[in-house]
Amino acid sequence: MTETTVLADRYELHDKLGSGGMSNVYRATDRILERTVAVKVLAEHLSDDDRFVARFRREALAVAKLIHPNIVQVYDTGVDHGRHFIVMECVEGKSGAQILKTDGLVGSETTVEIGVQACAGLEYAHRHGIIHRDVKPGNLMVVGGPVGGGEMTCKLTDFGIARAAEQTRITQVGSVVGTAAYLAPEQVRGEEATPSTDVYALGVVLYQFLTGRLPYEGSSLAELAVRQQNEKPLPPMTYNADVPETVSAAVMRALEGDKSYRFNTAAALSDGLQRGLRGEDVTLQMDEDPPTPREFPQAETATRPLERTARTAHRPAPPPPRYTLPPATSRSRPKKRGFFRSALRFIFGMLALVLIAAAVAFTVIALTDRAASVKVRDWAGNSVEKLTDELKQQVRDNTQ
Repeated sequence: MTETTVLADRYELHDKLGSGGMSNVYRATDRILERTVAVKVLAEHLSDDDRFVARFRREALAVAKLIHPNIVQVYDTGVDHGRHFIVMECVEGKSGAQILKTDGLVGSETTVEIGVQACAGLEYAHRHGIIHRDVKPGNLMVVGGPVGGGEMTCKLTDFGIARAAEQTRITQVGSVVGTAAYLAPEQVRGEEATPSTDVYALGVVLYQFLTGRLPYEGSSLAELAVRQQNEKPLPPMTYNADVPETVSAAVMRALEGDKSYRFNTAAALSDGLQRGLRGEDVTLQMDEDPPTPREFPQAETATRPLERTARTAHRPAPPPPRYTLPPATSRSRPKKRGFFRSALRFIFGMLALVLIAAAVAFTVIALTDRAASVKVRDWAGNSVEKLTDELKQQVRDNTQ
């Protein structure tokens, strides 16, 4: 593109500020508002992907609602002759990647200040339901401080493009969505991104600022997963003796593979970094319970920004005591079941008594008949009086 290129009859493009696999960024002039802006123009192969473009525009609109001093503001989005673009605040500074390239290492105080400001931006985004998903040095813009001196400001950029790329599963050589080295172990395993995954990614960035190297390196997601599973990185103070032990510990806690022991929010990481710089212990002792994550609105996707609701302050009710039964009443079911059971027992009992009585009577009758039949042969030829006496005796014998 030349200096005379104008998008949407409004944005006049000038020099190129940066480029990547998915876009090119230009300094530009907004002819209507007469101000300098940055215009990100999507790469041609992405502009031809209708699904990506639709998602990207939704992401840009969602991120445009984030107004925070540590987030690069999105002003506009549009298309001009098939070229899709977004218009952003122009930050006159350097990216974290440029700082690493020119300076190599970043001092502990500056690293903590960058981390604290980046945490402020992330915390704000998370509270509005948006996860960055691609925190890395190239997406941190720094003004002042190590870049020109004076008061330093750090701004996060590129919220939307990471989510859109992830949903369309874009993969390029040397460019994994989320940039593999900055992915938390749970992301490498295929789990959903959360505020905690942004915390991990920022921890990797801070580790890199302090040591000039990555905590884990791998040429593929599979290799990275193996390293994260089987290895633990050495603390930053191992490579840089100027890093205070407590600052080193704060960064290592952000890199915890088990997210239960990681700083659970960006605000918690910010606090840990500041405490570490003051020399306070920030490690989680083994006899402590893991921190309980603070409840945010559902921070899953930038395409569905969520408003703060009473749910953020909601706490689940304690479970009822174990084995506690509801008080019984005269109309309760348990009592009805007991009544029916008692009635059935009574009926079956009466039936059993009747059957037993019938059986006894039958037995007596049967014995009497049998005894009489046995004696018939003996009675023949005897006198009536003798037969009568013997019959009475037989009856008495059978009833005793």
